[in-house]
Amino acid sequence: MYISQQIAANAVNQVLSGRNLTLALPAALAIFPNATPQQRGAAQDLSYGTLRFFGEIDAYLVQLLEKPLTDNRINALLLVAIYQLLHDKADAFTVVNQAVHAVSELKKPVPKSWAKGLVNAILRNFLRQKEALSAKFKANEVATYSHPQWWINKLRMQYPNHWQGMLEAGNEHPSMTLRVNTQKISINDYMQLLARQDIEATHIGGQAVVLTKPQPVEKIPGFTDGIISVQDYGAQLAAYLLDLNLQAMPPNIRLLDACCAPGGKTGHILELADVQMTALDNDEARLQRVQSNLDRLQLKANLVTGDAASATWWDGKLFDRILADVPCTASGIVRRHVDIKWLRREADVTSFTVQQAKILPNLWQMLAKGGKLLYVTCSVFNEENQGQVDKFLQNNADATQLPFELPANCPQDGIKQLNGQLIPTSAHDGFFYALLQKN
Repeated sequence: MYISQQIAANAVNQVLSGRNLTLALPAALAIFPNATPQQRGAAQDLSYGTLRFFGEIDAYLVQLLEKPLTDNRINALLLVAIYQLLHDKADAFTVVNQAVHAVSELKKPVPKSWAKGLVNAILRNFLRQKEALSAKFKANEVATYSHPQWWINKLRMQYPNHWQGMLEAGNEHPSMTLRVNTQKISINDYMQLLARQDIEATHIGGQAVVLTKPQPVEKIPGFTDGIISVQDYGAQLAAYLLDLNLQAMPPNIRLLDACCAPGGKTGHILELADVQMTALDNDEARLQRVQSNLDRLQLKANLVTGDAASATWWDGKLFDRILADVPCTASGIVRRHVDIKWLRREADVTSFTVQQAKILPNLWQMLAKGGKLLYVTCSVFNEENQGQVDKFLQNNADATQLPFELPANCPQDGIKQLNGQLIPTSAHDGFFYALLQKN
């Protein structure tokens, strides 16, 4: 266990120093090339868990320390161990002993005897004083909800009836939701396929199937064959909300998926509709991932490298539909990206709104008259969502926001939304959708 603790502590320390967890965890794992698959898996769980509940864990640690630690590595190791003692099923005695062992393995300049004694004393004091310590920070909202105070304040102001539930949902373990390509297999047949392999799942609507227990993608039936994809229930709404009623529209519909990487929505649209798809992203490496996903799904699109805030890549031909899945704070998907809570700053909200305000009018000029643009974020902050749309409507008389209506063939069970803002729940993440029509 101590190797898993060391790996997790290294990753957590990197994140608290400002590095993204998707980069920090592989870097931490690389330090221990001989770690077993079980140790690597445990390290990932500990990293995510510690950051998920960092606000609570840090509140305990602050009370246990007489003064802040000067060695961030020991601090991170204590955070991981306290997470285990609070939320893991591991034996408390084992957790403490392994943490003491882990700190003894740290390289210089750590004075090992001093560090071992400190870690042992802190963790044993935690076990003895846990109830008394927790009572002291009941009024501490950062400790209670494990989100930054500015984030809590913003949600409380913008969602007076939902903010607590949204914060709690942000700390849940995310479900693993599949999108079944019903052009290749029916929902009933796929559910039977899962059952034959003893994989428990629930069909929650439309093409969405939730696994009771997450599985490695390579072990999920049909993944390599392009029968299914992994995609959040809320994200699956995008392809439906684009209003692609082919019976009422001319053939050869031109559709732009802007900021398309990693391509989940691109693939879903192509599974549902025969369109001329242009998929745009400003990162060539991310576009390669889009191509890989399309290859697996046996689908084709015209992939273009370009900035959605610029028209330098555009050939001048108008699009009938545009999916504007713009960059955002990702505040609606924190249960999947637990580091976001601690890496984001309130000023970042403004930075993203500035970027979005450049993208939206730029894409609007590429939309044909009568066409529709679906504005999407994975944020729950109003400034990036309806607030952004309202400003755009004020400056563009030829734009009309259509009512948020889920089509009859769209997944609807369990969707919780307020005028296009999906309220994060255990069933789906916090996406925002606004459908705009060009007059």
